[in-house]
Amino acid sequence: MDIPPGKTTKIEIPDTWTNPVAAYPYWQNFNLIPGLFKPAGALFPYDAFGGKLHLTWRAGVDAVFYFELVYANSENSAKIPSYFDWIRFRELFETGVLREDVCIDPWLVDWRSVAERTISGNFDRRRLIPQTAVSLNVPLPVRRWYGTSPFAEQLIFNEGEELVFKTYPGVNAWISNEGILRSEGKVWFFTPFD
Repeated sequence: MDIPPGKTTKIEIPDTWTNPVAAYPYWQNFNLIPGLFKPAGALFPYDAFGGKLHLTWRAGVDAVFYFELVYANSENSAKIPSYFDWIRFRELFETGVLREDVCIDPWLVDWRSVAERTISGNFDRRRLIPQTAVSLNVPLPVRRWYGTSPFAEQLIFNEGEELVFKTYPGVNAWISNEGILRSEGKVWFFTPFD
């Protein structure tokens, strides 16, 4: 469903097992479509209190991982994501057992791969590592960029400094006040805002 900024809505959630909710931000006027930015999210019942389900950026990772477990589990009904130990999973990010960069930005992990390996074997926290980054030089005059992860630091390049972006497998995107930069592999393209 489409919820306007600053508004809430009622949803029905089965209360017999854990359920994910994801909310993808978008700005249609700027061609920033749903799915470009990482979502906020929640897991019911863990994020429900006061009669409301509270979505956070951190729980957006949990919701996406839940959906990836569903997609990876086409045949194995014994490994249902609602039975996954979500409390223990969340504690991993708070106890210091994971790499610091993953705790700072969990979107560096390839959650599809982790889900597939979890379904085909078992969950292993040692799989929660960043994807391999490749540097991409882009000759644009724009100096300030934001990534699609809510945890990513703003990229600020000084005048005359070469723009070097860390890219990961798949489509990457950054926005500036002048447009959207997208890349896949070594190919990139910039779409200016009108």
